[in-house]
Amino acid sequence: MIDLLLRVLDFAVPILIMIFIGLWGAGLLIELGLMKKLSRLTRPLLKHTNLPESCGSAFLVAIGSTAAANSMVVQAKDKGCVNDREAILCALLNSTPAYVRGIITYQIPIILPALGPIVGGFYVMVFIISAVVKFSVVIILSKFWIKEQKSCTLDDGHNGNRPPLKEAMKASFKKEKKLFFKIATIYLGMTTLVFALRDQGFFEIFSVLPLADLFGIPSESIIPLTTYIASPILGVSLLGPMIGEGSISYLQAMIVIMLGSMFMLPIFSIRTLLPRYISIFGPKLGVKIVTISTGMSILIRFTILVILLSIV
Repeated sequence: MIDLLLRVLDFAVPILIMIFIGLWGAGLLIELGLMKKLSRLTRPLLKHTNLPESCGSAFLVAIGSTAAANSMVVQAKDKGCVNDREAILCALLNSTPAYVRGIITYQIPIILPALGPIVGGFYVMVFIISAVVKFSVVIILSKFWIKEQKSCTLDDGHNGNRPPLKEAMKASFKKEKKLFFKIATIYLGMTTLVFALRDQGFFEIFSVLPLADLFGIPSESIIPLTTYIASPILGVSLLGPMIGEGSISYLQAMIVIMLGSMFMLPIFSIRTLLPRYISIFGPKLGVKIVTISTGMSILIRFTILVILLSIV
């Protein structure tokens, strides 16, 4: 039990630190009255949707911190600026900047060198397609789900009088610490549950071994395929040499990556996304957001997989 708790803390504490910094930073922007100014930058984007202005402000914050952006959505929801459907769309929109960060910090420095320009470039393209599709779906659904755009924005409560930076920092800390402790408590609880389930072998139900033969990939690719589900970086590091040696073709390597990511995504969502979103949005809304987002990502990869299989 002590070992489990130590592993949970080792995994969760860095993430919670980043969440706190994001929450405090977003609160500071609100206290300084900068959110109203930032919301103007998103008007060209929001004019194509029926999303409220507060969602645009959160989207800008999501470029730096998805958790902070989603906490802003929750604050807007508590103040009546957004309803459940709008909160779901705002959260989906907030997830798209993470793809850009992923390309810069993960795809280019790690995936491209490991897999080479062809297969690595294909993987980067999948990320770009996923971001574009999610962004487009948010725009389309906002037209069907939301009748008209709301002008409601998060108020700093200072009636146009900007407080000194030191006071704003203290006020932000005071306001955000209660929300942070709530998020931290739920997140630690959910993470502990997920780690316990993993220790009991729960995630072995996502094994792809019975399905691998159906997709015409070499038997030696089973190891990197299975490894990818547990650790994409390790799976890619095993797949790269196989591509270089010619034991697996570029097309087969792409199929392996799509298969691996399709089965990796549910595990990643349960292990990482679900605790975060439930801690911020609550169980009902958090599960809905993660299910929709993960479902879209899997569907995109399945579609690409079908296209690849049709080429074989």
